[in-house]
Amino acid sequence: MAQSSLPARTVATPWDKLVAFVSSETALYVLKRILQALLTLLLASALSFFVIQLAPGDFLDQYRQSPQFSAETIQQLETQFGLDQPAWRQYLSWLYQVVFHGNFGLSFAYQRPVVDILWERVPNTLLLSFASIVVTWLIAIPLGIVGAVNQNRFADRALRVLSYLGQGMPTIVTGLLLLFFAQLTAPLFPIGGRTSIIHDDLNWFGQMLDVGWHLILPTVALSITSFAGLQRITRGQMLDVMRQNYIQTARAKGLPEDRVVYVHALRNAVNPLITLLGFEFASLLGGAFITETYFNWPGLGKLILEAVQSQDLYLVMASLMMGAVMLIIGNLLADLLLSFVDPRIRLSEMN
Repeated sequence: MAQSSLPARTVATPWDKLVAFVSSETALYVLKRILQALLTLLLASALSFFVIQLAPGDFLDQYRQSPQFSAETIQQLETQFGLDQPAWRQYLSWLYQVVFHGNFGLSFAYQRPVVDILWERVPNTLLLSFASIVVTWLIAIPLGIVGAVNQNRFADRALRVLSYLGQGMPTIVTGLLLLFFAQLTAPLFPIGGRTSIIHDDLNWFGQMLDVGWHLILPTVALSITSFAGLQRITRGQMLDVMRQNYIQTARAKGLPEDRVVYVHALRNAVNPLITLLGFEFASLLGGAFITETYFNWPGLGKLILEAVQSQDLYLVMASLMMGAVMLIIGNLLADLLLSFVDPRIRLSEMN
């Protein structure tokens, strides 16, 4: 019986798969971005630390002005907090603790590790930011497409006026208007905290509804400006793509208009929109300072604002570093998603 001339089929081992993944374009790109991120975080931390030091005074100024604290007590507190050391020595000591011990320091005001304080607030800010992104994209993208498809018609003009109004109203104005609206419709919309007084007495579904109900006004306040900008960008990108020759060719072939718009045009217009995702969390964190203060939302924005006002050095530093990490991760995920959506984009060609 003649033997088959076909080569034996080899089975890839887990080690082979691991080696293939590590040597893949995606893994090499992620590794390169991580190395770049480490250098960026180092420079950002040094710059932030010394810029904070330029502010007059320090955390202990409030105690120096009080007659209840003697000079000896103030000196002991300076030694305890390390404020009697030069700025460069404080920074190197902080950096050493971060790199080798994962310790971002002790909060002056709370006398607790800043990491513990931040992790108590992170879920609330992430919940508000995620809700705002979802609402913004679910509304802005369809309206941007509607405006592009109905260019210069009544629907397009009405949506453009709406986007102009939204972009002309910063979060500080939007928050005030929503507070006034909540007062007029009270007690329909809660405006204080994340939960109600009876939150612990509710079942799990009731607790979710309670948090969601408290989330409505802060989410709207944080979403209006972002929604207006994203709607205009979507409209502009769609109009630019729909003028291309291949769109005209698709229409000439008799393809349904919905297929032309949502398959051919939208798929090519979505790339710049995906890039915006990398900046969403950082920009939302900036808006959260105002929103969380207005609506008494227990998130990072309000905490960081209080830390800056009291010059709680290490709490401010940890907050800034966390914001930088969120921005870096967001940009990395946006690049990976962009290469996944558009196979023509190669990660190796990105900077």
